[in-house]
Amino acid sequence: MIARIFFAILACVAFVPTASSPRAAAADNQSQTTTFTEYTPLSNNLEMARRLISPLTAARFPERLAAMGKALADQPIDLKDERFRIYVPRTAPAAGYGVLVFIPPWDDDHIPAGWPEVLDSRGVIFVSGGKTGNDASPLGRREPLALLAAYNVIRRYKVDPRRVYVSGFSGGSRVASRLVVGYPDLFTGAFLDAGADPLGQPGFPLPPRDLFAWFRTESRIAYLTGAQDEFHLQQQDASITSLRRWCVVNFTARSKMDLAHDIAPPSALATALSDLDAPRRPPSSKEADCWARLTAAVDDELSRAEAALARLDFKTAKSILDDVDKRFGGLSAPRVIELARKLSEGA
Repeated sequence: MIARIFFAILACVAFVPTASSPRAAAADNQSQTTTFTEYTPLSNNLEMARRLISPLTAARFPERLAAMGKALADQPIDLKDERFRIYVPRTAPAAGYGVLVFIPPWDDDHIPAGWPEVLDSRGVIFVSGGKTGNDASPLGRREPLALLAAYNVIRRYKVDPRRVYVSGFSGGSRVASRLVVGYPDLFTGAFLDAGADPLGQPGFPLPPRDLFAWFRTESRIAYLTGAQDEFHLQQQDASITSLRRWCVVNFTARSKMDLAHDIAPPSALATALSDLDAPRRPPSSKEADCWARLTAAVDDELSRAEAALARLDFKTAKSILDDVDKRFGGLSAPRVIELARKLSEGA
């Protein structure tokens, strides 16, 4: 029996229910549904695990499946069964289109009202997978569909690789935040609309160190939350605090006074795209020092685990490795996986 999704991981991410979709029929008049056919290794099950869940959890998952007599499929999505909503501006910028992959909290795939005019003015393609609302599995559906949407648009149109963005609203925004952190080599920024989680917390581990180093200096996040949306403003503040803790450089945060928990109006989308298009600034000396201290702390903890293994103190070694995996996620890979293997062989 083939297991297509990492069902054991899905409980790690919870989403706040949102109101039903505000249908925008007029906005959809110029868009269309389409199919895609090309797969990318970026949406491979094992690659998503490497980037989006903690190293030890990812390493143990195939073994647990094998013990259950199951095998892991290469891809979680069968594209022949999928439809995507796409809107392509009539005129392409000289450098190529921008791309905005949108993850909604609802199941339909319409474009929010007024957005096509902004997309036209900025030369940005909108694309969204169908049936990717909050009830859908993040790792089994929402995330791979967003990756496949971006990849196929890039293959089909002339795209400026500096302007490939992921976005979402509410629970969809929380999924987008994971993708921009885990895939900085694909998504150069994210527009997070009224939904964000603290980076490095359970359910949102850091990706491998090389990818996170790329994200923290080269990617940009544009936050927007309505000033009357107190719950999600608190979420946004917690997310921003976590970015500072993990030495992330480029992000902006805005609120809109007359907005509650509602999708961004066209003016806010335009501002967010301007923020995402802005040049990245280099890390300050304080941010560079932050990164040096952070990576040194991870390496010191791994050295402690290695020393415990050398003296055959397996209990201490396991405790340190589990803690490092939980606290630092992919920043500890691949060394944490190698030490865990040695622990398994020696214990």
